[in-house]
This record gives sequence, structure tokens and C-alpha cells, in this order.
Amino acid sequence: MIRLENLTKVFDTPKGAVVASDHVNMEVPSGEICILLGPSGCGKTTTLKMINRIIKPSSGKVFINGEDTTGLDTQQLRRNIGYVIQQIGLFPNMTIEENIAVVPRLLGWDKKRYRERARELMDMIALDPDSFLKRYPSELSGGQQQRIGVARALAADPPVMLMDEPFGAIDPINRAVIQDEFLKMQQELKKTIMFVSHDIDEAIKMGNRVAVFRDGKLVQYSTPDDLLAAPKNAFVESFLGEDRALKRLNLVKVREVVSDEIGTVEPGDTLATALERIDDFGYQNSILMVNERRQPVGLISRAVARTTKGYCRDHFQNVPAAVNLDDDLRKVASLMFAQDITWLPCVDDDGRVCGQITQRAMTHHLGARFRAHEAEAAATGQQPRG
Repeated sequence: MIRLENLTKVFDTPKGAVVASDHVNMEVPSGEICILLGPSGCGKTTTLKMINRIIKPSSGKVFINGEDTTGLDTQQLRRNIGYVIQQIGLFPNMTIEENIAVVPRLLGWDKKRYRERARELMDMIALDPDSFLKRYPSELSGGQQQRIGVARALAADPPVMLMDEPFGAIDPINRAVIQDEFLKMQQELKKTIMFVSHDIDEAIKMGNRVAVFRDGKLVQYSTPDDLLAAPKNAFVESFLGEDRALKRLNLVKVREVVSDEIGTVEPGDTLATALERIDDFGYQNSILMVNERRQPVGLISRAVARTTKGYCRDHFQNVPAAVNLDDDLRKVASLMFAQDITWLPCVDDDGRVCGQITQRAMTHHLGARFRAHEAEAAATGQQPRG
């Protein structure tokens, strides 16, 4: 959907020419989010702004859906590209509805159509249209204004969106909420998005691909997983940080690591039965008790099963936590550390037990990607990084 071909920007300054973006070549497939990442002054924002011609390229080309945009009218080009910035840029003298409808009105939409579109988008960004559409930007919080900025960019249903640190000015709690809501929207909308960020965690969470810039040059362009497992050089490795293996916890879902081998008992089973099943799974010191719907309702410890007689229903502990198949390993690790446990039951969307996840399985899964990279580097004669 977006292709950059030798895209270059040179600024003339009193001290001479400064190359802000240096022969950048990259492609962003349709429906994906590409994060432009790097330190301040590395060329990521300049590259982004050349796509909608806020900054005019010195040389090179931008293709959108296979079409060279060089000869397109600038206004026409921008009306077909959604644009969201950190400062939001809402018009203070317009209501929220009027702000959202700016581009549709320029495109000649009738009033009924753009009003319906405004209400639809308010629902999408989880703001009540009846409560907010007639307000002015000054009556909204910063986080609410940022959501309106996203809605405005989506108003005319553009195939491409450009986002320049759109959530950077929002406090961490609201930023995480808006990020999550935006990703849910993206699952449905499938926009092609280029997104400038300086936050590595945001890049890993939001991006299908990450482009790392340094001194105007595109240094590495990879999926988040490949970027963390195989940084191209010492700069990328240093920029990602020493905890890059832990950052991969955000990328892996429970369903990728879950084991369906899990011992369970029912409330009417004896403690002797519980002990036998604990022994069958020798690396655990407890066993999960489930109800008739196979939902987790308690734990029977080895110590209790060994020293006590009776039924499981009378001698269980509470289940400290359970995780869903779509949770990421960061959540799993946090729960394990908080509860001082080495395994957790996994449940489906109906709360039924479908397996378990262990610290050992997580460690093996994370390490396997790095070992594969080292093996690949050895096979090609390269020096593996990290």
C-alpha cells in the first residue's frame, strides 16, 4: 500500500546542507502498522511528513497503492490520507462534530451522511455521541481530545493513515487504554498506517513492522519479533536495551505456549486421588480442582493431599489466578511473580480450563528464537548479536 523509493530530504541551513532523510527504501503492506522508531533527529518524522507532502522531498518517490504520488495535487493527496499528530490540532471554535466532519464536508458529503459518520466514529472510540458531539475541544480532557483526533483522521475512511507520536502527550494509564482501543479498531478497519514513535514498548505493542532510523538512514526494517531477536548492529542492540528478551513477552500469546496436559480433580474426588494425580505430574506441588463446567474453582496442595483424608471439596485453596489464551506472556510472568508460583491454568473465553502454562515452557519458547538466530548466523558466517 505504501512504498518509499530512495526518498530523500536535504535541508539548506546557514551551516550547510543537512541530510534529514537519506535514500529511504521501504514497503508497508496493506492493512499493517509500521512504526518509525529512533532517537530524536534521526529522520523518522521528516520521512513521515514527506508522504503527505507537508515536507516536500528533495528526491525520490512515494507510491500509494501502486500510484506514484509525485504528480498528484497536494490537497487531493492529503484528503485521502488520515493524519494524527501529538498536538491533536482540533479547531477550538468548532464543536466535536464539526471537527470530525471537516474532511467529509470538503469532499462534498451531505449533512446527514457526515453526521451519521461522526456518531459512528464516536461509538468506535468509546465516547458517547449524545454527550460529546456538541461540546467544544476545551471541554474535553487531553485523552478525549486525542481520541477525537483519531476519529477526525478516520472520518473520510482513508486507506492510509499517518500518525506522528499520537499518544505521546497522554498519561501512561490513558495512553495504554487508547492504544488498546486503537488496536481493536485496526482489527476491523485494516488501515495501512505509518506511525512515528520514540517509545520502544509502544513500537513493539502497536507495530506489525518496525523501522529503526539513525542519522537519516533506515538501519533495520523488521517485524518486532525479528527486531528483538536479531538486532542488525550494535546501535540497534543498544537502542533496544538489555532487556530486549523480556520485551518479547509482549509479543507471545498464551496459546503459543500452552500445554494441554494438565491434571485436574473434581470436588467429589478423594484427597488420595488428588495425590495420585499430583504424582502423575511430578513437577507440580498442587492440582487444579474444576467444577462440572470444567471451570477452575480451587487447588489441592500435595501437603494437604498427603497428610489429610477426605474429599477435595472440603480441603481446597483458592486459585491464585488464571490466564486466557489471548493474554500475553508479560501478564503471565507478572502473575507468576506476584503469586510466587511456577504455573497457571489457562482458560478459554467461556472460562473453561484448556491447559496450563509454566515458567519452564515460557523460558524455552523465548530462548528458542534467540538460539535459532545464533544458528542462522553461524550457518552464514555472521557474528550473532546478543
